[in-house]
Amino acid sequence: MPKKSPAFDFPQDLRDAQLALRQTRAAYEEYAKTLPWSAEPTPGWEGDKQLHSSCRSHKEDSPGYTEQQATEVRRFQAELFRLSIEVSTHPFWSTLDEGVVEARMALKHAHEQPGGEV
Repeated sequence: MPKKSPAFDFPQDLRDAQLALRQTRAAYEEYAKTLPWSAEPTPGWEGDKQLHSSCRSHKEDSPGYTEQQATEVRRFQAELFRLSIEVSTHPFWSTLDEGVVEARMALKHAHEQPGGEV
């Protein structure tokens, strides 16, 4: 019989911070898909033909990030850093005598529980 995880009574501000972290990470990942493959202007390349295949890996030239793109990346990174610190240093963690890792893992899924979304 699988071991049942204990329920944790996460404070709402911690749940909110974790949810904001998850949403910001998802938004950043979506934004990153629109960016050139290199932050700096970089020439493209073509790899050697692969054995038993006609496939040649390659990358087109990268124009690098525009100033606006670089600013947006820095904004996302700063927000992700801020939220990560807020979640990881929340006073709630010091109230646990054991099971901190289990609680941190449970928090990542708290939004899936009733009342998890704000």
